[in-house]
Amino acid sequence: MMRINRRTDYAIRVLLALAKQPRGTRLSTQFIQKTMLVPRAFLLRIIADLSKAKLIETYPGPRGGLQLARNPSEISLRTIWEALEGPLIISECVASPQECPLSEGCPVNLHWAHIQRMLIEEFENTTLDKLAAEAHHLDSLVLT
Repeated sequence: MMRINRRTDYAIRVLLALAKQPRGTRLSTQFIQKTMLVPRAFLLRIIADLSKAKLIETYPGPRGGLQLARNPSEISLRTIWEALEGPLIISECVASPQECPLSEGCPVNLHWAHIQRMLIEEFENTTLDKLAAEAHHLDSLVLT
């Protein structure tokens, strides 16, 4: 079964919390943990991973916190996925077709490659600014 693991889902939540704020806003880890329902055990490791990938900046101290390192329009789901999980590949035969014993004229490989391209396109086109706009829209619906 192909699925997004829990750590990646939580990382998206962390980044979404930041993307929903005006550019340059810092949020505390406590605020993110509470509002995005990210367990502390995951949160600290995710922050380290996102910082290492240069997706967030961390600031220590009482006026510190986290903020996006890039514009939300520059951070796609693919960027986040690959920062936490590595390349987005649905099948080894797509990644290394020369290693597949059936690569010559294999109809499955052709479909996997097509699905791979569609998946990557969707992951690249889904950016944090789009997700933040959708979240604001949903929030406004709940408040009315």
